[in-house]
Amino acid sequence: MTTEAQAPADLRAGPREWLGLFVLTLPTILLALDATVLNLAVPHISADLKPTSTELLWTVDIYGFMIAGFLVTMGTLGDRIGRRRLLMIGALGFGLASVLAAKSTSPEMLIAARSLLGITGATLMPSTLALISNMFNNPRQRGVAISVWVTCFSVGIAVGPVLGGALLQWFWWGSVFLLAVPVMVVLVVATPLLIPEYKDTQAGRIDTTSVVLSLVTVLPVIYGIKRLAEHGVDAQAVVILLIGAVFGVLFVLRQRKLADPLLDLRLFSNRAFTTALLVLLLGLGLMGGLYLFITQYLQLVEGLSPITAGLWLLPAAAALIVASSLTPVIAGKVRPGYVVGGALFLSVSGYALISLVDSTDGLPLLVTGFVLVYTGISPMMVLGTDLVVGSAPPQKAGSAAAISETAMEFGIALGIAGLGSLVTAVYQDGIGEALPPGLPESAAHPARDTLAGADAMSDSLGTHVLEQAREAFTNGLNLAAGTAGAIVAVIAVAAMVLLRHVPVGGTEDEEAGEVGDTGDAGEPDGTGEPDGTGEAAPTAEPVTAGDNR
Repeated sequence: MTTEAQAPADLRAGPREWLGLFVLTLPTILLALDATVLNLAVPHISADLKPTSTELLWTVDIYGFMIAGFLVTMGTLGDRIGRRRLLMIGALGFGLASVLAAKSTSPEMLIAARSLLGITGATLMPSTLALISNMFNNPRQRGVAISVWVTCFSVGIAVGPVLGGALLQWFWWGSVFLLAVPVMVVLVVATPLLIPEYKDTQAGRIDTTSVVLSLVTVLPVIYGIKRLAEHGVDAQAVVILLIGAVFGVLFVLRQRKLADPLLDLRLFSNRAFTTALLVLLLGLGLMGGLYLFITQYLQLVEGLSPITAGLWLLPAAAALIVASSLTPVIAGKVRPGYVVGGALFLSVSGYALISLVDSTDGLPLLVTGFVLVYTGISPMMVLGTDLVVGSAPPQKAGSAAAISETAMEFGIALGIAGLGSLVTAVYQDGIGEALPPGLPESAAHPARDTLAGADAMSDSLGTHVLEQAREAFTNGLNLAAGTAGAIVAVIAVAAMVLLRHVPVGGTEDEEAGEVGDTGDAGEPDGTGEPDGTGEAAPTAEPVTAGDNR
């Protein structure tokens, strides 16, 4: 039986690791940008490629579907072939797919390119997060590194609408995809120089049946949830969700039987891991769901342009960046459960303010409330992610990171579906009686469906009806914010109770390091000697830092 060359828990990262962290933040910023700029480009794509409504929907959605579907597979693949190697392969593929998307000449070509972007994008986030976990063995340094990672994601979200709007004003729609190319070139060149390789040498081959089962579980569930958000409860959505659930059961049963599963279910036996995962899923889901309707409020109720709306979101993004930076300092003195729970209570006050916004003069209250929401969720993102990845054995870091990212994807989809159902129900109830009798169905149907439809039919509806539509939408936003705040308050209490045993700067003493550990966790390739930097080889590093294989 091989043994693992263990790195001391207090081994501190040096300048090379911090420079490497800068490189690892590049794809994080890029993926955050990509999540925001496409929505701005949709009108330009529609005018140029003339897609059908179905093709346009798939253009927007296929990227998220592919990322969610392949995260678990790619995270586990990185554990096996090397996280640095997978990151470089994914970066090269993402750059090429971005060029293909920018040069698309038909809706079908763009959908195919977006699919490739999703598949390759699924390699980036788990790889960067797992590499950070391996490079920063000291718990406090790891917390700071993850806070930087979260902060960079926030920066991407913040500058996305502004940068995307500027590009679309001066260049053609494909320019938003070409943002990825120089970033990926830097990543491919710098990664071998600054990032050591890590993988689990004892892992077996990937079970292809498990890969297929994971895909036919995640993709139908995500699609079904999105359909619920768009159309409400209907037979098609229920059937699709049931299909995903059945395959999900089959997937779990198969993982329990395999000696080397695609997803190690023993990770979930760690209380800190499971609690942090649920807090991330629910907390980010509610925030993500509300974010969608806040952006609609800014543009459709307040009448702001996309760039101006993006600028009004900058204060919240700035608060998230500041809070992310301060979280490791606070967490160095206070237990994570209390930091997360206390901050979530702050976000509850933000949700409460948003629940009071009106349709005529609500912008200051909305912005203030959203600043508080973002400030309150920041410690959850930083410490929750740190607990999920830090609670897993080093050789399972890629799998743990993928689970974390998958939970976030599911959470946001659930948040949009759940809160979207509330907003839609309140809106449709409020607008129904406001529509004048005798209005042609061609104008009445879009107006009844969404506020965007009513705004598009404003010439037919008249000013009074459009004002009623805005008020109905705002009432739905108020209810969604109040509901989200109540749920977040429960999450805050749960975080304080269930994470109260997690000490300052670490995972639960009685559980950490045991979950999923088979005893053959992987060893450095070769002699297990230092990596040439004068320090001992980090945990689960099977390839020396200078090995570019």
